[in-house]
Amino acid sequence: MTDKLDKGPGPADTPPAGALPPEAIRAIPVRHYGRWISAVVVIGLVVALIIAFSQGNVRWATVPEKLFDPSILRGVVNTIWISVTAMALGLALGVLFAVMRLSKNPVTSTIAWFYIWLFRGTPVYVQLLIWFNLALIFPILNLGFYKDEMTQVMTPFLAALLGLGLNEGAYMAEIVRAGIQSVDEGQTEASHALGMTRTQTMRRVVLPQAMRVIVPPTGNEFINMLKTSSLVVAVQYFDLLRAAQDIASTSFAVMEMFFVASIWYLALTSVFSVGQYYLERRYARGALRTLPPTPLQKIKAKLSSFSNSKAVA
Repeated sequence: MTDKLDKGPGPADTPPAGALPPEAIRAIPVRHYGRWISAVVVIGLVVALIIAFSQGNVRWATVPEKLFDPSILRGVVNTIWISVTAMALGLALGVLFAVMRLSKNPVTSTIAWFYIWLFRGTPVYVQLLIWFNLALIFPILNLGFYKDEMTQVMTPFLAALLGLGLNEGAYMAEIVRAGIQSVDEGQTEASHALGMTRTQTMRRVVLPQAMRVIVPPTGNEFINMLKTSSLVVAVQYFDLLRAAQDIASTSFAVMEMFFVASIWYLALTSVFSVGQYYLERRYARGALRTLPPTPLQKIKAKLSSFSNSKAVA
């Protein structure tokens, strides 16, 4: 029996003499005509849009001329400043009210719920107007240790900061709450078993792990804050849009200045989007086996593959 098992392939396994080898499979890719048709349609629409704007009554030379105007640059700086400060206030309030919302104390959880319900349920434009016109209700601000007219206290910057920051805090509270709840409860139980207090557990264990969930939507919220900051013209704060409107009122280049403002908003959001990408990549360490390549790494890989294919050819 052993000799039979040790024998090599039998006659049935060897092809007969003179038999032709099997032909190689010719894989013919499926033609997707719909992709080409949709591409042609989209390109046609883009070209038509470009032609329409090129034939419009627009002084295109004004756009690069006013792009780096000192007034525009000052508005850009103020836009970045109000966006950063309002986002910092919103993030601090978001962490505070998220912890309050998750508290077992019914008073603190109810207050946090009411804050989120109020500021998420009303438009941010209305909130800005309320803060700016607060002197109509309280002409004098009297805190006991400080007393002054409300018109002197509620400056355009403070009204913009409170309007944007308090509104953003309501959204950040829900983002932070979702991040905290994404951490397994066993982490909290293990921390308490090691003798950590609730505050230490939140600061050292829960929040660092929740950052992977919190960071991506927070980056989106900041980019949205950059665009929402254009509403501060309602409280007479000098930002990018206000600078563009002031120049447009004197030069009568209304659409041109709107294009200038749009270019700067696109540039700012693009820069901060790159920063958001690297921040997300940093907090993804430990959660992914391999980190996604950076834009520079993608460019290097494309160049190397192109040079290798060229060398082979």
